[in-house]
Amino acid sequence: MSGKLYGIGLGPGDPELMTLRAHRLISNAKVVAYPTLAGAASFARSIAADVIPSGAFEIVMDVPMSVERAPAQAAYDKGAAEIASALEAGDDVICLCEGDPFFYGSFMYLFARLSDKYDVEVVPGVTSITTCAARAGMPLAARNERLTVLPGPLPEAELSARIEGAESVAIMKVGRHLAKIKGVIDALDLTERAVYVERASLPEEVVLPLANAPEKAPYFSMILLTKGADSWL
Repeated sequence: MSGKLYGIGLGPGDPELMTLRAHRLISNAKVVAYPTLAGAASFARSIAADVIPSGAFEIVMDVPMSVERAPAQAAYDKGAAEIASALEAGDDVICLCEGDPFFYGSFMYLFARLSDKYDVEVVPGVTSITTCAARAGMPLAARNERLTVLPGPLPEAELSARIEGAESVAIMKVGRHLAKIKGVIDALDLTERAVYVERASLPEEVVLPLANAPEKAPYFSMILLTKGADSWL
């Protein structure tokens, strides 16, 4: 009988934000899988490091940092094959995922490759959006307001149009696109309503008004913007 694959959401980085279910499953794991970026240490593994049993077998999926899709897809093909081997041997596999597995999470690529043949369970995690909002003290939406989630790499014109038509906005994957995004928000005269957050929940966390944001941003950074603050009162 085949084992079961678990896609475990770990939350944004603080190990205390893992769910009880995630903690229990990881602490009993015999096989653990997780991604790394271009041979660097795995952020996902670092979140769960104190919970992973010392004897667990680890499947490392080294995902190249490239705008081309093919190298990353090949890495997920290889990782899926290694996970499938463990499942066929009857072992459950715990796949560690930053944030939530199905919210911009890499686990969805493994799910697409394996869920038609194996039993797969997704364990949701605390998302970066809710964490950033909490750390910034910034409610995102009230009553019938809409929350719009945008990826930072979008073209400038599309970002502008979508922000202009939104009520609350979370812009993810800011990184090297920070200058472009700041320019768009400033042109819409919304800078005073925007907050910049990087590495939310981690010791090196930064929360600033967007106007005071640094010139360069890491990948784990976000901009929150809301036009409806008056409706919270």
